[in-house]
Amino acid sequence: MKILVCISNVPDTTTKITFTNDNTEFNTAGVQFILNPYDEIALSRAIDLCEGGKGTVTVINVGDSSTEPTIRKALAIGADDAVRINAMPQDAYFVAYQIAEYAKTQQFDLILTGRESIDHNGAQVPAMIAELLDIPSVSIVKKLDFDGKTATLSREIEGGKEVVEVDAPFVASCAEGVAEWKIPNMRGIMSARTKPLQVIEAAATEQLSKINQYQTPAPRSAVKMIEADDVKGLVDLLHSEAKVI
Repeated sequence: MKILVCISNVPDTTTKITFTNDNTEFNTAGVQFILNPYDEIALSRAIDLCEGGKGTVTVINVGDSSTEPTIRKALAIGADDAVRINAMPQDAYFVAYQIAEYAKTQQFDLILTGRESIDHNGAQVPAMIAELLDIPSVSIVKKLDFDGKTATLSREIEGGKEVVEVDAPFVASCAEGVAEWKIPNMRGIMSARTKPLQVIEAAATEQLSKINQYQTPAPRSAVKMIEADDVKGLVDLLHSEAKVI
């Protein structure tokens, strides 16, 4: 069994976000980057499926050399080897295209991703990869079992749960519940230094979208307190200021 896990290098959720060049570029100065938590869940499930010599796990990232500490963490968690596509991510299609081009040269049974990255929250890449490879895609998977040929996947839908079966190869984007996060131990950290990390130049492709400008959310306004029995005052505020009625 061969599993490819797609990982993203994202800002820590506690990082204060700022922008430069007239709000057209993300300011990376002083930013702590981490392995995207949803991708980490997908990686943990891949490692579980391959436990006991049942298969191998390869992680892949599209990014420059600054992402290698994150890749090494994935190797420390338990991935067998890694691939870095040497390019700055431009948009979701660019990332999906690079991953698909690499996957075409291999024979992966499963391609796992997180449900989304916590920086852009686009949730586009998994389905794009599947379309480019012409294989099935199942999104927001909460449970994944695989017998080597067919997978049983459970996902939440409006008002219930859906259970589907799909033959390999396929792409699945994973959400909470698929696996527990794994903490790298000392042996894993040491072995990550010597595990293979292949660097590949990006394939030429068009950029279908671009970011024109970033905007930070408006600062929270001061809280207005009203008396508990002042119904008219509450209604007036909801109508004239909050504009929700």
